[in-house]
Amino acid sequence: MSKIYFLDVFDEDEDMVSNHFPEANIFTEALDEEEVIERCKEAEILCIFARTKITSNIIDSLPNLKMIMTRSVGYDHIDLEAANKKDVIVANVPDYGSHVISEFVFALLLSGLRRIGEGDERVEKEEFSPVGLKGFALKGKKMGVVGTGKIGRNVTRIASMGFLMNVLAYDPYPNEEMAEENHFSYADLETIWEKSDIVTLHCPLLPDTKHLINEESLSSMKDGVIIVNTSRGGIIKTEALVSALKSGKVSYAFLDVLEHENNIAKDKELI
Repeated sequence: MSKIYFLDVFDEDEDMVSNHFPEANIFTEALDEEEVIERCKEAEILCIFARTKITSNIIDSLPNLKMIMTRSVGYDHIDLEAANKKDVIVANVPDYGSHVISEFVFALLLSGLRRIGEGDERVEKEEFSPVGLKGFALKGKKMGVVGTGKIGRNVTRIASMGFLMNVLAYDPYPNEEMAEENHFSYADLETIWEKSDIVTLHCPLLPDTKHLINEESLSSMKDGVIIVNTSRGGIIKTEALVSALKSGKVSYAFLDVLEHENNIAKDKELI
């Protein structure tokens, strides 16, 4: 049996992984480069999550490594060039959380725009007043969806058919049949920036999508635009977003990911 190492396993999933792979080595924490090399030196298969970065040094230092499996859609945390040079197979989970994450987009929007958290705090303090808690409906608003893979596709359907929103989407590989089925239209990025009340990001982090949201793209958007990011933090240039929030150009930013997730203090300094 191949020597399998599971990294960054959630505590509540440890027993399940152990039951299915009784011979596997399981770590519930995300290991840094030095720790992976030291503790996984005999690994033939690494099964990781997005917080574990697999560098060229790790790949070169694990002589028996044959496969890297990431339990995520994105794979920007793996050095693909180094893996290819060593004939190491890289696999991902393309349908990971496609419904869960698309639903979470609207959980973020509804919670924030309808000020649910603020209302809950007032109730807890027994000083409830509706003053200042007025939100607005999603119906009729224009949503720009960047990326129409499995998650983005579900977002377009929920937005257009569930909330009766007007949906524009961008994808380098448009699927017009899917667009007709889910009641949205494809547009270029410039149109997405200019027309959208809400921009939600569902694209991978690649060289051409890094800092896709930056000073220039933000300046093209409507005043008070809402940004949602449940894909990868690096798609947004943090400094540009913070500045736009402070100026009011962006009214809300609902973020499930941050650009500097391994160094949160760097983002805090900007705020």
